[in-house]
Amino acid sequence: MLIEAQGELCVCELTHALGESQPKISRHLALMREAGMVESRRDGTWMHYRLSDTLPAWAKDLLSQTLQQIAGLDPYKRDLQQLTSMPNRPGARACA
Repeated sequence: MLIEAQGELCVCELTHALGESQPKISRHLALMREAGMVESRRDGTWMHYRLSDTLPAWAKDLLSQTLQQIAGLDPYKRDLQQLTSMPNRPGARACA
């Protein structure tokens, strides 16, 4: 849902927001990429992920509706707060 909300996120942003290890996050993203759910791009040493452009319209709608439904729930709000409070996010050219 964070990727849906933000458009694209670096693995380091997801590890920070979710409090999980980089290998765990990367493995889950690899599975999602293999399933055609996300696309990746490399920027230097960082891997960025976004939802796949090839997702069917019904899947995109489902993700959008799910995000709308969970936006006010504590687990999502905590993860989003962790993400937005991350120092040196990749846009600043230095990743945590």
